[in-house]
Formats: sequence, C-alpha cells, structure tokens
Amino acid sequence: MFTLKVDHDIEIQLFQSHHSLKLFQLVEENREHLREWLPWVDSMTSSFQFEQIIPIWLQQFAENNGLYAGILYKGELVGSIGLQQIDWHNRFTSIGYYLAKNAEGYGIITRSVRAMLNYAFFQLGLNRVEIRCGIKNTKSRAIPERLGFVKEGIIRDGEQLYGRFHDLFIYSKLAREWVG
Repeated sequence: MFTLKVDHDIEIQLFQSHHSLKLFQLVEENREHLREWLPWVDSMTSSFQFEQIIPIWLQQFAENNGLYAGILYKGELVGSIGLQQIDWHNRFTSIGYYLAKNAEGYGIITRSVRAMLNYAFFQLGLNRVEIRCGIKNTKSRAIPERLGFVKEGIIRDGEQLYGRFHDLFIYSKLAREWVG
C-alpha cells in the first residue's frame, strides 16, 4: 500500500476499500463546507458509493495513472489529496485536495501538497504539476501561491458547480523550479 509520511503529524495513505466508511463520514460531516467548491458532493449519499469508486482509484494507481489518497492528521482522516490522471508523454499531472473544516488552519494541505510535489518530481520524474482553483476560493488558492506556483491565467467557465459555471485560476510548478 502506498503511504507517504509527510511529517510527525501527517501521513498520506492510498485509499483502500476499508476507508470507504470513514471517507463517507468525512464528506457527510463536511457536506456544506465541501459543497461550495466540489461538484460531486451531493451525489455521494452512502459509503457504498465510495466502496464502488475506490477499486477504480486503485486500478488507476496500479496503471500508474493517478493517485487518490487520504490525508491523516494525528491518525485521523481529515481530507484527501490526489494526482489526477498522469499524462506520461508530457510528464504532467494536476493535484486536487480537500480538507475537513475543523482541520483548517494547521498547514495540513500546504505540507501535504509539498510532499506530493516531491513525490511527483523526484519519484515519478514528472516535469509539470498544475493546481486549478475557483477564483473566489481564497483558501484553496493560498496553497499554490504559498508554494510559489506560477499563476498562468484564468479558465473562463472552467467548472460547473450545481447549475452555474465559475472561472478557475490555473497554477503550475515545473520540476526545475522545485527544490523540495
């Protein structure tokens, strides 16, 4: 099983079938908080749905085409982070993440993204990592900005959230820019 030790408090763990109930509980307890920026939240109504999707995520990992993992803070599941579909020809991927409301403010996502960048650049040999954030999602935007990503521009109407489109900022970090 893939596990990435971030520091003494944080561990990134590849989602396995036994995580489905905890993952559903995380979403359920943070539904309103997550719903603001994640278009899939309303469609997840039972742990059974996570039981169905986790094998797909594991297959992607086995095929070296992505990584969906839980963020454990002091042993508790508090969020998720992933490398979404790796383009091996162009050696690039994007990072997505979310965090429980009560876990905000501890630098968990910043430290987790830093660890995933080290993994993407130094272990996988990727050249480019993107992060896309809603332009009004100031908390999410703070992560790539804090880590020195380049803001490349705006993807107009880049994502639909519950019947309305919104613009996304696209940020990037290149391997040659990352010192770990």
